Amino acid sequence: MPWRRRSGRDRRSPRQRERAPVAAAVLATLALSPLAAGCAGSGHPQTPAALKLEREDLVATSRALLDAQAPVARAVAATRSAWPLIANGLPADVGRLWSSAVVARAVESSTQLRLPALFGEAQAPTLTGPASQIAGLFRSYALLDERGWKLLHASLAQIRSTAPVAARFARENAPLYIESIYDAHFTLAQIGKKLRAGYGHLGGPRAFGAALTHAQVGELEGAYSEASDRLHPHVAVRLGS
Repeated sequence: MPWRRRSGRDRRSPRQRERAPVAAAVLATLALSPLAAGCAGSGHPQTPAALKLEREDLVATSRALLDAQAPVARAVAATRSAWPLIANGLPADVGRLWSSAVVARAVESSTQLRLPALFGEAQAPTLTGPASQIAGLFRSYALLDERGWKLLHASLAQIRSTAPVAARFARENAPLYIESIYDAHFTLAQIGKKLRAGYGHLGGPRAFGAALTHAQVGELEGAYSEASDRLHPHVAVRLGS
């Protein structure tokens, strides 16, 4: 069936891992449930019908990833351009950051990204096997990135225009939103590896045939990878900084 176009290890320091920010909690809420669902029963022999369904779901998920590839690439590019301005925290004077066209593009790109219908609340719970894991990761990325940029932008507005107490509170919480953006892209970068592993687990090219080829999986693996999606430098701020 032809295409219809329309990991990673946690490298954070011990201090950063101990923070357990809000972003990580959101990520866990969104991603762990689909992961558990996808792994349920993995220790038991699968019936032919179950295998067929998991393969069909992985094919559908791969098509959704392909459809999202271009808008995701635009959003990632926008965030990568703005990331050096915030990776080490907010500057003392946030006026230039607030008015930066680079930051504005990142905020706009994150809010314009549309979650594929297959990964939404209505359809994602019906996915089985590796497809369920991938949907959870994509949803986590989309939510963390959008909320991170929205809340960070709102914090910049507060710092610039509100009373000192409110401005100080906004500045102290900005690292949560910065790390949310970083975590979003770390999560996105794991999708390609999950797809490759699921493809192999479900039989690879011999099982999928033209419905999902080795080359198509390779294309998506590259698009949703650490090389394509991770942010550099590493986030280097902490709550209250």
